[in-house]
Amino acid sequence: MTRGDWKRVSKGRPCPVCGRSDWCLYAGPDDAPTAAICARTESNKPVGSAGWCHRLRDDDRRPARIIRRAVPMVAQPQGAGPIDFGKLAADFRAAVKLVDLQRLAAGLGLTVESLQRLRAGWTAGHRAWSFPMTDAAGQVLGIRLRRPNGSKFAVTGGHDGLFLPDGLDVDVGGRLLVCEGPTDTAAVLDFGFPAVGRPSCTGGVGVLVELVKQRRPAEVCIMADGDAPGQRGAGNLAAVLLAYSPAVRIISPPAGIKDARQWKERGAKAADVAAAIDAAPVRRLTIVVSRQTQRKAGRRHGRTRS
Repeated sequence: MTRGDWKRVSKGRPCPVCGRSDWCLYAGPDDAPTAAICARTESNKPVGSAGWCHRLRDDDRRPARIIRRAVPMVAQPQGAGPIDFGKLAADFRAAVKLVDLQRLAAGLGLTVESLQRLRAGWTAGHRAWSFPMTDAAGQVLGIRLRRPNGSKFAVTGGHDGLFLPDGLDVDVGGRLLVCEGPTDTAAVLDFGFPAVGRPSCTGGVGVLVELVKQRRPAEVCIMADGDAPGQRGAGNLAAVLLAYSPAVRIISPPAGIKDARQWKERGAKAADVAAAIDAAPVRRLTIVVSRQTQRKAGRRHGRTRS
């Protein structure tokens, strides 16, 4: 079959293998597809990052047998010794084909450039896209994996860290945006803001503190998901970062929009994000000294002067 023989699934014509209405492709008549490329169900015929090919009918129109295999959601360690996550991430990145990265970017509503800055890779052994997680200095601590169907897991043996883009341009006096996950970080990078990603709405606090201490931005803005866990995690992170940053803000996409990437897909521009940041209240650390402490300090000061 040629590329033109394949059609994208939809709600009206879901995938004949997994029954879902996104990511997959099919060929043949709409009412009786002859083949499918499913992003969720494996067969013995992998098709790059698109998924697995399933032959649904033989020439005599009899249904063909679909081979299914359970896919573990946690990757197994490679080799008996310690994993060199930096080398592994570099190998995954080198394995990426530009055409596949372009397809991923188009499917996520992102640019190839932002995914490349986050060192996106491809691991055929896991059938997943890879994004390295680093410490504040950029040393790879672990690797997040994302399957074409959106399911997420990680290479076993690693540790959570930051999705730290190449060429992060934030320093003393600048503004740093903190996102959740690599694709939200890529979306904010596409908007043109300096951004890093945390591994979850509660993770990466210690590594973020180290990054803020090193880079000393004038302000940190947390891009939080609109749901309760996202808001709670952002509030907890802000309370910690206030001890290390002169100012902290929290923003979220408009109501009804899940996260930064969906906000971008809905047509948001850099000016919309900048307006949301400017409208958000600034949080600053306030030190309150009790009167009793002031009196004690006054008495000590008086004795010193005498």
